[in-house]
Amino acid sequence: MTPTGKLITTGEGRDLVLVRTYRAPIEDVWASVTEPERTARWFGPWEGDAAPGATIRVRMSFEEDEPWCETRIDACEPPHRLALSMSDASGDWRVELLLAETAGVTELRFAHHLAPGAPLAEMGAGWEYYLDLLTAAREGAPRPSFTDYYPAMKPYYDALT
Repeated sequence: MTPTGKLITTGEGRDLVLVRTYRAPIEDVWASVTEPERTARWFGPWEGDAAPGATIRVRMSFEEDEPWCETRIDACEPPHRLALSMSDASGDWRVELLLAETAGVTELRFAHHLAPGAPLAEMGAGWEYYLDLLTAAREGAPRPSFTDYYPAMKPYYDALT
């Protein structure tokens, strides 16, 4: 696996940004990241009334013990932008998914707005893994193994800081 994440300095701090592209209409990719039966294939199912400002529960199906985490929907602008704040045992996370389609190809730009002192190597490898799970789910391909991502990607992400 080749790491793809970039560390970008913003006016508010640092963002870890990863990009994936799909030969698919934007609405189909949007469904993959928002519909509970489709998110279950690569991240985990969710439950609750989804709306901007609402909090849903997401089951992290590919983590040890498959924990549930509270997830606030900060923004939802179908089919282009989804911003979420999550809380779990490892802390609070703010992420944003931005989608754009050109000529039948949809780009998914994933940004994790990093908190100071965030463990970049673990987060980078983790998001690479989850986004590759998304790709595998969309393509009907075998799921990757997290052991192929971490600690193998640690030197790459350590070098970004």
